[in-house]
Amino acid sequence: MATISTGDSTGCGIETRNLNLWYGSFQALIDVTLSVKPNVVTALIGPSGCGKTTLLRAFNRMNERFGNVKTTGEIRILGKNIYDPDVSLSALRRSVGMVFQRPNPLPISIYENVLFGRRVHSPRGATSRREQEAMVESALRDVQLWDDVKDRLHRRATQLTLEQQQKLCIARLLPLKPQVILMDEPCSALDAEGVERIETLIQDLRANFTILIVTHNLGQARRASDECVFMLLGRIVEHQKTLDLFLTPREKDTEMYVTGRYG
Repeated sequence: MATISTGDSTGCGIETRNLNLWYGSFQALIDVTLSVKPNVVTALIGPSGCGKTTLLRAFNRMNERFGNVKTTGEIRILGKNIYDPDVSLSALRRSVGMVFQRPNPLPISIYENVLFGRRVHSPRGATSRREQEAMVESALRDVQLWDDVKDRLHRRATQLTLEQQQKLCIARLLPLKPQVILMDEPCSALDAEGVERIETLIQDLRANFTILIVTHNLGQARRASDECVFMLLGRIVEHQKTLDLFLTPREKDTEMYVTGRYG
């Protein structure tokens, strides 16, 4: 089975062409054509039900878990159409990691959480104990969690604060070496200080990953993203650099939404 590999000659981390998606008879995405640059943070914004979470989940084919889903068009990640018959879902989800609304650490140790995905996707014995320890430390350092937990790696991850749990969920992706990280409202369960620290982490991670974040928080979209996509009723209305979209939107619907006058 083919994997998603670096070899994209278009300069796009993710590209969709005429993407349509139906849940049964309801069309949730309509002719979505989008180019997402690598190594930037792109925010998907829009009112509830506009299709932004459906679009996010299309990038690792997670919508297909729900059944009765039909998709047409193309999604290319690093130059490869993820609907090609030779694309392995396992390989796709190694390359395209997902962080959910609420932290979802496994009820096992911090150490075992970080290694969980790696062990699922790698043959038994593929890495030595020393290599595993290095992976854990590297991942936890990358998410700014190492200093907080280095002396309690074998305690249950569910004992961490919500902010620490969310950082751990991001760390759990890193040993798989993804190219893309999808984030669905990753700060919605956090207090203001936790939100600020996760937003700082997102900015730090963009040097090594293409990041897409769904958020209802327009302030967060302005602070945390480099580019912004406004969606409405399953369509992309506008895609610009974030400050341009907020300060000089091209479309009336965008202007009404970012100024709080939509609906």
